[in-house]
Amino acid sequence: MDWKIELIFVPVTDVDRAKAFYVEKLGFNADHDQQVSDDLRFVQLTPPGSACSIAIGTGLGMTMAPGAQDTIQVVIPDADAVLAELRAKGVEAEGVDEQAWGRFITLHDPDGNRWTLQQLPDSSAA
Repeated sequence: MDWKIELIFVPVTDVDRAKAFYVEKLGFNADHDQQVSDDLRFVQLTPPGSACSIAIGTGLGMTMAPGAQDTIQVVIPDADAVLAELRAKGVEAEGVDEQAWGRFITLHDPDGNRWTLQQLPDSSAA
């Protein structure tokens, strides 16, 4: 039986600002943006090539404070190319951190939620 993670909630203070950052700066696809009621807005965004999306919005019942999400890790194909693309779009991202288990870039969204991007090590060299 397969288990697939499909949605991760990311707490934000300003939904429009966060949506613009994820779509315009990081290249996420805006899948849904529904204002269900005055108290409920659901926005689903998907990173390019990902089967897992994030949800931001208002009234979603999140108990985590905006900026507290610091556990999302995304696999990328080329850390140097991604870092250059992010910086060209004005995203402040830490330079590539070289480790035996991969090459890492860290960035924060406008609320301070931390994202770690990992280029996996070349397993063909082993």
